[in-house]
Amino acid sequence: MNKSIGISLFLSLIFGTSINLFSQSQYIHCGHLVDVQTASDLGPHTIVVEDGIIATIIEGYVVPRSETSYTVDLGSHYVIPGLMDMHVHMEWETNPTRYMEKYVDDEADIAFNSVVFARRTLLAGFTTVRDLGGTGVNINLRDAINAGKITGPRIYTCGKALSTTGGHQDPTTGSKRELMGRPGPESGVINGPGNASEGVRQQYKNGADQIKITATGGVLSVAKDGKRPHFTQEELDAIVATAKDYDMHVAAHAHGAEGMKRAVLAGVTSIEHGTMMDEEIMALMKERGTWYVPTITAGKSVEALAKVPGYFPDIIVPKALEVGPRIQETTGKVYAHGVNIVFGTDAGVFPHGENAKEFKYMTEVGIPMSECLQMATIRAASMLGIDAQAGSLEEGKWADIVALKGNPLEDPDAMMSIDFVMKSGIIYKMNGAPMPEN
Repeated sequence: MNKSIGISLFLSLIFGTSINLFSQSQYIHCGHLVDVQTASDLGPHTIVVEDGIIATIIEGYVVPRSETSYTVDLGSHYVIPGLMDMHVHMEWETNPTRYMEKYVDDEADIAFNSVVFARRTLLAGFTTVRDLGGTGVNINLRDAINAGKITGPRIYTCGKALSTTGGHQDPTTGSKRELMGRPGPESGVINGPGNASEGVRQQYKNGADQIKITATGGVLSVAKDGKRPHFTQEELDAIVATAKDYDMHVAAHAHGAEGMKRAVLAGVTSIEHGTMMDEEIMALMKERGTWYVPTITAGKSVEALAKVPGYFPDIIVPKALEVGPRIQETTGKVYAHGVNIVFGTDAGVFPHGENAKEFKYMTEVGIPMSECLQMATIRAASMLGIDAQAGSLEEGKWADIVALKGNPLEDPDAMMSIDFVMKSGIIYKMNGAPMPEN
């Protein structure tokens, strides 16, 4: 180990990982610098990081001459941009008692759980995520991470997803009648175009970065329907138009074809899951530039868990067995059709930190690993509108840097073993081990 980085690591043991090692310049020696845009291994390079930004990238290994700088030796590693997962749920994680949690967990319980999930996600190499729905604690989680109070990825969140009465994200669906009440826009439940606009404005007021809607029924809600359309075209048009007024993009959960088609026609930014997508919708998405976020790992997870007696309420099991197996096949068809795809897993439906499983599932339907890597970096950044700051290792971009020993351009399994994680110039994982917490 380089002497200067050894001293810095020793100091981090004393002071914790939240400090940026005294804001020293960092010289990262990369054995294999990966250019995700060209899907090529550029060989040995040095990345110089200053104040959380990539200051310069130099061919070969450069030794810092200043005593206020130090080197990080990644000479035996492949070095890639921080990974991005465009569909996670940071507030919760699947377990056999989850359907009781909304009756027994306080907001504080949800918050403490989310801290664990956020740290696990970052240590898996995912430095940026898009949170697509919870109670609204995800907004506070985002702010706490941004303030440096806790460890986690950079979060872009929708706060609460918008649903119709009885829809996939109606928080009282499945409750006994005396607990159902009549939730409205403040709870993310909307009916009619006027109500739809109010729902968007409420999430904006709450501090959300974007809007998420449930355009069809879903698998894990305690309701019979898993694929029928849940919004009228007029409601969807109002949601998208209002979101655009506030410079917010709209992600649409959708399994069934009709609800999916309406969402694309309304102008949503992305379709999530897309299970029963047909060629007409694929052509429409390609024409309109709509992104597709597959979530294959979630599909496989719900299918497997549906076969475990008692894990899900009975009403969910047939939906899980129908929808779960189809998402991977749909992903292959969408890729062959030329629709824009970005990496997204629905983490929370399966354990956080296992997000990289998605890479292998994507390659199994014919997507080259090089493109999978682009979908989890530069393409995801493009969809979020942050490609000037993230998604590739270039001068002037955030120092979100991940390293692994296997070749990420060829081996999807290698993505499950991340050795080094840096976000905004701060090292959170080194030599496969997490840096100590405060």
